Amino acid sequence: MVKNLNVDTKAEKEAVQTIANIMTASIRTAPKGRGRDRISFKVLIDEEIEKVAQVMEKKAEKKEKLGDIFKRDANNIRNAHSVIIVGVKGTLPKSIDCGACGFKDCNEFSAAKKTKGEDFIGPICIFEALDLGIALGSAVKLASEFGVDNRIMYTIGSAAKEIEMIDADVILGIPLSATSKNIFFDRK
Repeated sequence: MVKNLNVDTKAEKEAVQTIANIMTASIRTAPKGRGRDRISFKVLIDEEIEKVAQVMEKKAEKKEKLGDIFKRDANNIRNAHSVIIVGVKGTLPKSIDCGACGFKDCNEFSAAKKTKGEDFIGPICIFEALDLGIALGSAVKLASEFGVDNRIMYTIGSAAKEIEMIDADVILGIPLSATSKNIFFDRK
């Protein structure tokens, strides 16, 4: 008798959720450009993933340019075992005066009025944005080392920001899955 090797999805889901929790340590300990930790994150499962997917679909109806992508990604995360949202509060310049934010110096940046764009709040200090990128890279590298499929998605973060799932100006999402085929690769 041949045993079906594709039956223990509960174990796979639990494994992915364990890796998601381990990934949070990688996010927290990722190097910070100025030694100040402004990164926040949250691991989502089940109902929380569905809540984000529903917001993504609502945003899809309003978006002229990316509506199809928001809808596609909403369906995609419903098949994920877990999702991590990672964000940064981009408001803590430290008199570096690099100008990457578009302002003359950090004082001008600090005095600028924060405004909400279509998805996120800006302006944002480049060092905070870099910290977010490093944290995301650290997390997805760890996931891949454990054999967990993943992808970084703007659309998840946009929806999470809409419903204020974490206190951050910019948020991105990492859906996670362990199946025989990477569901985040050739999405339709």
